[in-house]
Amino acid sequence: MTTGVRRRMGVEERRQQLIGVALDLFSRHSPDEVSIDEIASAAGISRPLVYHYFPGKLSLYEAALKRASDDLAGRFAEPRQGPLGARLLRVMGRYFDFVDEHGPGFSALMRGGPAVGSSTTNALVDSVRQAAYVQILAHLDVTEPPARLELVVRSWISLAESTALLWLDGRRIPRAELEKQLVHDFAALLAVSAAHDEEMGALLRRVVADEPADGPFADLVGRLVALTAR
Repeated sequence: MTTGVRRRMGVEERRQQLIGVALDLFSRHSPDEVSIDEIASAAGISRPLVYHYFPGKLSLYEAALKRASDDLAGRFAEPRQGPLGARLLRVMGRYFDFVDEHGPGFSALMRGGPAVGSSTTNALVDSVRQAAYVQILAHLDVTEPPARLELVVRSWISLAESTALLWLDGRRIPRAELEKQLVHDFAALLAVSAAHDEEMGALLRRVVADEPADGPFADLVGRLVALTAR
């Protein structure tokens, strides 16, 4: 018969464990509802030991948020192969996977939570938005975006955020429909901008030229044609 011996964790290993535990709790509950005692209990350590590694819940929340923001930013990474519409649809699938897994924490961050307004939180949120922006430009094969394109991409990223927050509030619209709708929204924003600017028009024509007849962009065109034909 063997007796289990609890292995002593190193400092960094223990910090990473606490961040993981906190992220799990913050993902399932609003950060305001999670106490240091709950984090300590979930980690299997004492409350004073939590404070040995983090000065307070805010610092632990920010560390968990850093891990989450790195994860969310990575959801926009996608091989630059194949039609843009299909790529964006896969990105939105991964984005909503994250929102689904971290609903209360995502909502608390965007709507107001214990670290909202701090320089650390603002920088993390901005880093996710910037990572998404850079990835979308890469998918468009654009390195120096004109002002209208920057407006389109940044507006779409904000729209994805607000759509996700509204979806979390009751989930009244099927998630798959919203993922496709957001891809349609991107195409629509691009088309409206192209109607006002020839450079954007050239970009739109290049994008559309690679889209298959059964892709999400073509689906949007078919829906609009059917709508106007009524």
